[in-house]
Amino acid sequence: MSDFEERAKEAIANPQNMGEMEDADRVGTVGSPDCGDMLRMWIKFTEKDGKKVIDRASFQSFGCQTAIAVASMATELLKGKTSEEAKELSPHDLSGDLGSLPPMKIHCGELVQNALSQALDENPASTEEAVPSAPTLASDMNSASKKGKIKIVPLNSEEDA
Repeated sequence: MSDFEERAKEAIANPQNMGEMEDADRVGTVGSPDCGDMLRMWIKFTEKDGKKVIDRASFQSFGCQTAIAVASMATELLKGKTSEEAKELSPHDLSGDLGSLPPMKIHCGELVQNALSQALDENPASTEEAVPSAPTLASDMNSASKKGKIKIVPLNSEEDA
């Protein structure tokens, strides 16, 4: 097993900041329920030393394990950064301790970067006005499956282990 695979396996076994954030200031969603790769990122800001910085970030992902690992790393790396600093982060930067992504997994870093970019650029909600509840990725995927575009097969972790 390569170093990347080992680090990714560890990140996936214990993902950080996974799940919805009800009091988020910003939210960004990228991907398509039609192909199955989707990622939503929530951002919460705080005031620190006279600057608005990222206090917390969380994510939901329907996609490969590498996308989950990169999103987990990214949400940790974003803490304490201003919007401007976060916008400058490349997919490679966002992969953190995972290191360089293999060529066939670069799109996973780009998925995370695009969700972050959308959250920082396209949601005008201020820190005083929380983002209205967005539908979950599960509901987006479920909606697409009802239209016959995809099939969702729930996994029972106890039986699959």
